[in-house]
Amino acid sequence: MKKFLKEFKEFAVKGNVIDMAVGVIIGGAFSKIVSSLVNDILMPAFSVVLGNLNIQDLKVVIATADPEAPIQILYGVFLQNVIDFIIIALCIFMAIRLINSFKKKEETKEAPAPVISKEEILLTEIRDLLKEKR
Repeated sequence: MKKFLKEFKEFAVKGNVIDMAVGVIIGGAFSKIVSSLVNDILMPAFSVVLGNLNIQDLKVVIATADPEAPIQILYGVFLQNVIDFIIIALCIFMAIRLINSFKKKEETKEAPAPVISKEEILLTEIRDLLKEKR
């Protein structure tokens, strides 16, 4: 059991786990911001464009034996959640592209020009002289 706890401690203290935890917390907050954007700004704008139709209220009612408790399929709420997902996925995609572009720039800066030794220069000259003789 001590070995298990030691391994878990090593895993939990690693920077990757802490970074992931921070990412999850920021992602949760970002999700709330996107949900507010969709619910409070985009959907009312779509509602005006569609003639005062509230997308969140879109549903299909299936008649049942008890008219006071019909079964409802709330596809408007589903559409709103799909829009939330698309916006979040787009933002994450753009952030990853931005991070990758910075990494590519760092890689090109870090790669020094290959150093050619004196032996290689001499061998290149010999090769060129042999080509001229042929």
